[in-house]
Amino acid sequence: MRVVIQRVTEASVKISGKIKSEIGNGLLVLLGIEEADNAEDIEWLCGKIARLRIFGDLEGVMNLSLLESGGEVLLISQFTLHASTKKGNRPSYMKAAKPEVAIPLYEKFILQLGKETGREIHTGEFGADMKVSLVNDGPVTIIIDSKNKE
Repeated sequence: MRVVIQRVTEASVKISGKIKSEIGNGLLVLLGIEEADNAEDIEWLCGKIARLRIFGDLEGVMNLSLLESGGEVLLISQFTLHASTKKGNRPSYMKAAKPEVAIPLYEKFILQLGKETGREIHTGEFGADMKVSLVNDGPVTIIIDSKNKE
């Protein structure tokens, strides 16, 4: 699993011109799922996201986690995070999980991240054409791949 985490002051997702979800201060998490992913990847990554210290403390130092800052989460599925651009100019998405594998993992990810954070996880819609808007705070953008734990 691969995530792009963006610290935001606000973020929203629209589907067919209507807002599906929106948050204030918190994290926009773009999630890419590949065929080799499993429950261990979900647990590790959700724990990492919940405890990642990227929010400012009273001195403005990035020292607080989502748990400590009280921020919200907007989670968006994004298969293009597993694009391969090694050959030619058209990306290949061979590593991205097919929907029959990805959807159950995505749903488990939502539940696990909710457990880790103790918060409702706002989402887009798997497979939908989504328009995501955000105000990146900092800007702070972190990329984490569960296959690179070591």
